[in-house]
Amino acid sequence: MDRAPVTSKGAERLKAELNELKTVTRPKIVEAISTAREHGDLKENAEYHAAREQQSFAEGRIQELESILSTAQIIDITTLGVEGRIVFGATVKLEDLDTEETVTYQIVGDIEADIKRKLIAVSSPIARAMIGKEEGDVATVNAPAGIREYEIIDISYI
Repeated sequence: MDRAPVTSKGAERLKAELNELKTVTRPKIVEAISTAREHGDLKENAEYHAAREQQSFAEGRIQELESILSTAQIIDITTLGVEGRIVFGATVKLEDLDTEETVTYQIVGDIEADIKRKLIAVSSPIARAMIGKEEGDVATVNAPAGIREYEIIDISYI
């Protein structure tokens, strides 16, 4: 069984989501099902069916999170001792050499990746191109839109 890498902050976010589902969402859904049952015939009770569907999604997510957390390899990036090099968990500020735009990403596990929050998967092309590089190096990324080059401006481990 593969142990998926997860940052310690990512594991905390997953644990918080799991706790929210178990202590808040699940009881609300149970209450909604109970209320809907009181309305009579379950065959034509849209509230009941909607609540059961919500329950199914919530229980599925609970099982998924429990499975992820039970097998995850939680990595505390502050204890890695790899100052100056890009490794899993590093936060990297890059400058696109073509457009001169800067962007900051954190390299995280596949299960916690979220591009909207600037969290990129360690398996992504840009992360693979950056691993092992240092400040001032240029990372060449073979992206779907073509080859892109990024200069590494800053590396931090937060």
